[in-house]
This record gives sequence, C-alpha cells and structure tokens, in this order.
Amino acid sequence: MITTEHALDIISAHQVEFETEEIALKDGLNRILKEDWFADRDLPPYNRVSMDGIAILYEAFQLGQRDFRIEGIAAAGSPQQEMADDKACLEVMTGSILPSNTDSVIRYEDVDIVDGVAKVLVDTIQKHQNVHAQAKDRQAGELIVPFDTQISAAEIGIGASLGKHRIRVAKLPKVLVISTGDELVEIDQSPAAFQIRKSNVYRLACSLQAYNIEADTAHLQDDLQEITEKVEVYLRTYDILILSGGVSKGKFDFIPQVMDTLGVEKLFHKVAQRPGKPFWFGKYKDSCTVFALPGNPVSSFLCMQRYFLAWLHLSLKNEEASQRYAVLEKNVQFSPDLTYYLEVKIRYSKDGRILATPKKGNGSGDLANLMRGDAFIELPQGRDHFQAGEVFPIFMYR
Repeated sequence: MITTEHALDIISAHQVEFETEEIALKDGLNRILKEDWFADRDLPPYNRVSMDGIAILYEAFQLGQRDFRIEGIAAAGSPQQEMADDKACLEVMTGSILPSNTDSVIRYEDVDIVDGVAKVLVDTIQKHQNVHAQAKDRQAGELIVPFDTQISAAEIGIGASLGKHRIRVAKLPKVLVISTGDELVEIDQSPAAFQIRKSNVYRLACSLQAYNIEADTAHLQDDLQEITEKVEVYLRTYDILILSGGVSKGKFDFIPQVMDTLGVEKLFHKVAQRPGKPFWFGKYKDSCTVFALPGNPVSSFLCMQRYFLAWLHLSLKNEEASQRYAVLEKNVQFSPDLTYYLEVKIRYSKDGRILATPKKGNGSGDLANLMRGDAFIELPQGRDHFQAGEVFPIFMYR
C-alpha cells in the first residue's frame, strides 16, 4: 500500500500526450487549444466610438464653444467620415469609426439637439473621451490566446473576432467506463431484493462531460473467463479504461488477476486513504491506461475526482490543475493512519474565504450522502485530530 502522494506521483509520471485534431470553433467549448492565437489586426482595428453621441474637436470646446452644427451621422459599419468644419460635429453611433478631424465624443445624455444644432450641457469634458483607441487592447501580431488554454465562452468570442472558424485542439481520448458485479441491474429495471441498480457507471461517465468526453459504457459479470475475454478486446480498442469494482480481496474480485494475465503493467494497487483504498492503476503497451476503482460508490467517485480528473487535465493541458483550499469549520477526529477524504458542504464568507462544513456519511457505500456535500476535503495521513480553522485542499464535485 502506498501513500496518496506516491500514487499521485506515479499517475503524473504516466500522463499521455494525446494527438491533435481540427474542429469548428463552435464545437470548441471546454476543449484544450493546441495552437497559439495571434491578433490578425489591431484590436480595436480603428478608433472606435464607445458611446452614442456627437464627435467634436476637443480644441473647439476648450475655446469656449458649446453649440455645434451637425454635419451628418456616422453609423457603425460605415466607412470613416470626415468632419469638414472644425467647429461643427457629427452624430456618431457606438461601434462606428471616429470621424477624421474629431477626437472626442460627448454622449447624447449631455447634449440637447434642436434644429440641427447640438448644445453641450456639461462644463467639462476630457480629450479622447468615449473613444476606444486603435490598438489599445492588442497590436496586430500580438499573442492573444496561448497554446494549452482550456476554451471557455470568452475564448470562443475571441476566436470569432480573429476569424478562427477552424481551430486545432487536443484530440479527446476514447474512454470506456465499465461496471462489474452480478448484483447490478440496469436503471430501467426493478431490482430483486439481492440486487441494486447501476449508478457508478453513470456517475463516472458524467464526470467526463466537463471535458466534452462522451464515454462508452459496458458491464462485466463476475465470471473470470468473460472478464478476461472482454477486457482483452477493450484494451486494444480504447485509450482509457475506467472500471468500477472487482479490485478488492473478495473471491470474485478478478480484475487484478485479469490485468496480470493480459499483460497490463500494475503501477500500484491500494492507496493509504479512506475511502478508496483498493484503487488499482496500470498501463497496457503504451496504448491504454487503466484506472480500476473500488466498487463502493463514494470510493469510486472520490478516486475519479481526486486522481483520474487530475491525470486527464495533466495529459490534455500538460500542466497540473490549480488547487483549491478551504477552511475546516468543525473539529474532525479520525484515528486510522490514512489520508481521509471527507465530504463537506461549501460556503463562501464575506471576506472571500472558502469554508468547509463536514458532512460525514455512513461509509463508502452511502451514495445518498454525496447530496449533502459539494466537495471532498483532504485531511493528511499521520494525524488523528484536525482543528476547526485549519486550511486543507478540497476537490469540488458540485
């Protein structure tokens, strides 16, 4: 049995560099960008009017002029206009090009227009006010969005403004989530008294959707020959296998034996933690990575959140995910010499702290208790008392 730190080191050392692919920008949400985006022109590309109003020459206002004859209207999407008379003005709309021979915009709320003359109602203005200067945001050729950015709606908007109708991203791995056990039936079935409906496979597959991964699912009965034959095919077909159950010490826990038979390298089995101690991790011929998680629902969910998603983020982005921390709100006693992942309810204080209230359930089989929390808090091995007010890492699942 190894420590959580050692397990994480091993998992990190076996990250995978996925291939890249080209997709439409509109399909890029949450994907990992595998190219740099540079400004193809200045941003903004011209002196942009940022308020509806009138454009004037600041010098005329400084010399005491307050009434400005309107020469015309500059609409957004129209070529740049030129003001002929230094003492006149042009009406301008938000987004339009600032007319030449003008340098400042006075918003409509500060003028009164009567018979084609705009009377300024304020005593002071600033030169260049309400003008978004050309290249103020970025210059042509400047890096806008770097390689390995996870694309959000913000990047989608930037990409559209840069004309990125096709983009290069990390190719998503082909993933199979496998449930095991004779006691499991499908969710549309009525279980017998000795059966339960499948839940792990749906919960684990759903956890991948934040990365746009639509995992396939499968089920294995507790039969050694069936497991061996099917897993052999799965190892050659998928980039990642995530199994739930069959990794502990029971007489029907065949997964470790099958992996050994099929030549999957065991990188570790059993981690000094609760829940999730029987966790198994291995690699098959540099082509398939195997995460064999415990069958108890809280155990499998914790291992997915703590280990698999960290590995996936590292493999796709080539960097570790940023770690969140929270203040423990109540004392916790935990005697076993294990790292303890405790379910907590999260709230946010007015001074910006993340506060974590323990929501201890009835063990790793208490699936319903996940509804009472938002995250797991990591309480380190080697201690048996954790004081309210201390700060520990958290792993959000809501």
